[in-house]
Amino acid sequence: MNAILEPGMMVRHPDREDWGLGQVQSNIGGRITVNFEHAGKVVIDGRQIELVLIFGT
Repeated sequence: MNAILEPGMMVRHPDREDWGLGQVQSNIGGRITVNFEHAGKVVIDGRQIELVLIFGT
C-alpha cells in the first residue's frame, strides 16, 4: 500500500494513534515523509511500517 502514497494523501500511523492525521509530503525510495497533526514532520521507513490510507477527508 505504501507504494501508492503520493503527496497530499492523508494517512495514519498504525501504532501511533496519538500522532493524529498525517499528510504525505513525499515518498521517495520507500522513505515517506508525513506531516502529522500532533507529531509534526516524521520520516517513515515504508519497508517497516504500513501506513493506513484515509479516504474522504
